[in-house]
Amino acid sequence: MATLVLTAIGDDHAGLVRALSGVVADHGGNWEKSHMAHLAGKFAGIVLVNVPDDNTEALIRDLKPLEARGLLDITATVSQPTAETEDMSRLHLELVGLDQPGIVRDISDALANRNVSIEELETETSSAPMDGGTLFKANATLVLPDGVTAEALSDVLEDLAGELMVDIELNET
Repeated sequence: MATLVLTAIGDDHAGLVRALSGVVADHGGNWEKSHMAHLAGKFAGIVLVNVPDDNTEALIRDLKPLEARGLLDITATVSQPTAETEDMSRLHLELVGLDQPGIVRDISDALANRNVSIEELETETSSAPMDGGTLFKANATLVLPDGVTAEALSDVLEDLAGELMVDIELNET
């Protein structure tokens, strides 16, 4: 079996996921995991697919006609096996605070400096209920390398939260 990572972006309209999943199914592929969203009128998605080795090239070829059905850009990349992280410690990070430029940069910089991987990240902004400003929210799954403890990372992020004037909560997953 080949593992493919598919990305798709285009003008949002009904039926895009059906079209994409139909090509995958037609080639004996299994839709493993996906993240999809409507962003500023666009559909954006990333999908992990397993497909029989003999069907890989045909699946990739048959994705191209979907561009005529509204997807502006589709890519398919054959994934290479990587080191498993199943045994590694994971933490859930939740951040809430007034929106300001640089929050993601500052948090990701603190994590990268400690070799902490971001396995998943979702962010959003919304109206702040009290002052009419904008709230920034982030949820992430973090993978800790050997030698980095939850307590040590929490200390670093608490200091950064004070500088950014945001609330950060870390919990074991």
